[in-house]
Amino acid sequence: MLPSQEASKIYHDNYMRNSRAIGVLWAIFTICFAIINVVVFIQPYWIGDSVNTPQAGYFGLFHYCVGEGSSNRDLKCQGTFADFSSIPSGAFKAASFFVLLSMVLILSCIACMALFFFCNTATVYKTCAWMQLLCAVCLVLGCMIFPDGWDAEVIRDMCGEETGKYTLGNCSVRWAYILAIIGILDALILSFLAFVLGNRQSDFLQDEVKGDNKGE
Repeated sequence: MLPSQEASKIYHDNYMRNSRAIGVLWAIFTICFAIINVVVFIQPYWIGDSVNTPQAGYFGLFHYCVGEGSSNRDLKCQGTFADFSSIPSGAFKAASFFVLLSMVLILSCIACMALFFFCNTATVYKTCAWMQLLCAVCLVLGCMIFPDGWDAEVIRDMCGEETGKYTLGNCSVRWAYILAIIGILDALILSFLAFVLGNRQSDFLQDEVKGDNKGE
């Protein structure tokens, strides 16, 4: 074996080993992000009460619980995604739709990983990268639209009269909203990494073809 061919083989082996390791990490973090996305969509802890609010309670994208009764600590829960009329604000409905769409996209991305066994690796990486990028866009839209519904009457009753669009009054942001924002950064990083892996795979295949042509 010629020195150049030997060096090329060593480079090929190292590249494939590193590429597989990074690809496995990318897949694991994609699954973790999908779990985050599902939790963000389901959990009703986007905003909630504080020590200064007239009522106790908390709100998610479509499900919410507010205090009632003399103690104001007996929470009455309402809202379901299956019944859009039970969602207290049009903005909440739109935000729910975009977060659901992001969840569908990331779950579809995980399903697409099965294509690694049948299709070109670079194509699969790039397909998943576009899905993750669209997922991040949907989450951004959901997080931006959600505060537009803070002027709903039921939220004003809980958070005080100072509450309005993009003004939370005496209420506070809860962990699910923060997790959604973290999810945006996560999706962007995963998308960038998938694009890099896909492009490197394409470049490597092109170099391999050129090397084979020279050998002939």
